[in-house]
Amino acid sequence: MSLTEILAKRLILGLLTMLFVSVLVFVGTEILPGDVAHAILGQAATPESVAHIRERLGLNEPLHVRYVVWLTNFLTGDFGTSLANGADIGTEVSRRLLNTVILAFCTALIAVPLSVLFGLWAAVRPGGLVDRIITATSLALISFPDFLVAVVLVTIFAVKLGWLPAIASIRPGYGLLDWIRVLILPVTGLTFTILAHMVRMTRSAVLNVLSSPAIEMAILKGVPRRRLLLRHALPNALGPIINVVALNLAYLVSGVVVIETLFNFPGLGRYMVEGVTNRDVPIVQTCAMIFCSFYVLLNITADILSILANPRVRYKK
Repeated sequence: MSLTEILAKRLILGLLTMLFVSVLVFVGTEILPGDVAHAILGQAATPESVAHIRERLGLNEPLHVRYVVWLTNFLTGDFGTSLANGADIGTEVSRRLLNTVILAFCTALIAVPLSVLFGLWAAVRPGGLVDRIITATSLALISFPDFLVAVVLVTIFAVKLGWLPAIASIRPGYGLLDWIRVLILPVTGLTFTILAHMVRMTRSAVLNVLSSPAIEMAILKGVPRRRLLLRHALPNALGPIINVVALNLAYLVSGVVVIETLFNFPGLGRYMVEGVTNRDVPIVQTCAMIFCSFYVLLNITADILSILANPRVRYKK
């Protein structure tokens, strides 16, 4: 298969996946217990007012009609209005999505270089002291859930020492230093959450390449260890490393829900939690579709970069 055919196949699969996800998101929110009209009106709901709300929101239309209308509006950028306060969802999503992207970008900027560095360091002397320390530490970090890491960080640095704020609130006019101070704890919590997975995958990929006949031949020829790792082993291990990095970056975009909620960070994850709490279905649907879109897009990007990094993949049947 040519590179163009492979890329086209990946894009088509991505679009089909997004279509399937949109069906799951819409149906999943539709089968939630309770009634949207009653949730909006509260205790003051009367049969007449409930019927009026259902008519205004189009809830009396068949399910497939509502799905087509919702998907068409979403693709055209019309996310609708909040059922709770009537605010435009698109405006709020734009603001909060930027905050989430900043949080994820800062985390990736720290976690990706550290994971490659520690993975290479552990693979240099497999079974040595450094390798055992890095492996044990990564296993310990994998065992701790992200909310526990966040609670420990807040307890130490916000409650006990008082160095950093426990609430990551963003105010208009914040400068660079204010942003850094607010982001330190959330970024640290997310970094601990994804770092261990990427370190272990980097170590495994590099060790797998180091055991190949080509690398063994280079060792016999006397190639220096540093050049062997950076010029021969690392480029050949980029495929699996790129995949695990992309998957963890996708987790950063969707998995920030817990961190944003714990730190009260005004991001898209917290916005989705607020929508679930208020049973604001349009907010939940919009946030879920954005998270899924990022996840699918990053997976497609990982596949494409893996193919470019390892041309042999394109010849597999």
